Amino acid sequence: MKITVDEDRCCGAGSCVLAAPDVFDQRDEDGVVVLLDPEPAEHLHAAVREAADVCPAAAIALGERT
Repeated sequence: MKITVDEDRCCGAGSCVLAAPDVFDQRDEDGVVVLLDPEPAEHLHAAVREAADVCPAAAIALGERT
């Protein structure tokens, strides 16, 4: 799995951090998403999919490793 985030779309809701705290964080100054691990281990994939699904701004895109 390969993750990309669109910081311009992020609304700072923090849903991704709640769903997958090992993969996502937020900037202190504005709450915008910070991607901690763009290619997380397989045991984190379900949580990352949930984070993408619950993101109100659809700022998280999932793809396959190349």
